[in-house]
Order: sequence, then C-alpha cells, then structure tokens
Amino acid sequence: MQTIARWALAALLLVAGASHLTWGRRGYRIVVPDWAVRTSKLDKDAIVVASGAVEIMLGAATLVLPRDRRTVGALIAAFFVAVFPGNVHQWRTKRSAPMLDTDTKRLVRLFLQPVLVVWALWSTRGEVSRRRR
Repeated sequence: MQTIARWALAALLLVAGASHLTWGRRGYRIVVPDWAVRTSKLDKDAIVVASGAVEIMLGAATLVLPRDRRTVGALIAAFFVAVFPGNVHQWRTKRSAPMLDTDTKRLVRLFLQPVLVVWALWSTRGEVSRRRR
C-alpha cells in the first residue's frame, strides 16, 4: 500500500510541478502573497517557476532515490508546510487559481494540506514488514 501511495505522491508532484511551469503558471501567480515577493526578492512568476521546479525534483527524487526515501519524504512534507501560507492567502483574498475557483474549493484545499503532509511522511517511511505486524 505504501508503494502505491508513494508512486501516487510522486505523480501528484510531477503533474503539479509541470502545471506550475506550463498551463497553470499564469494563474498560480495570483496565489503568491506580496510578502513572499518582498521577502524573497523574487517576482511572483519566479516564485511560481521555482516552486514548480522543486515539485518536479521532489517527485523525481521519490522515484529514483529509494535509499533516501525518508529524507525525501521529510523534504516533501516541509515543502507542503512551506507553501501553506500561499494557500491561506488565496483563501483569504478569494482569488481563483487553476482548479481552485470557488470559496469552497479554496477552503477544502486548506484542510487537504495536513493530509498531504501525513501522506508524504507515511508513504516514504519504509515498507512495514509482514513479520512486524
């Protein structure tokens, strides 16, 4: 089950990363808070591109670095925590982005974030031995 969850997580990250670099790039700029631009000294487009590149790297690492599985899972969880303020900003400002075009969808997205963190940590913690159960 963990293997399937890990592959699904990798797929989610790869698709999300690709969307940040292509079809969703323009729409995701809306989600970036102004304070993130001031703090990072990057423009909104650069932040969207950087987050997409990180998602792709994390998705790929999930698949190609089996010995570092736990570390990669922790990095993915940290990434999900790091982008959470952008999700809150989007919900508070009622700004639409790709697939998040209603208040309800934006609110549900906030509650999905902890699920993503747990998913990343659980699916990368290592297979549970049948003997240990």
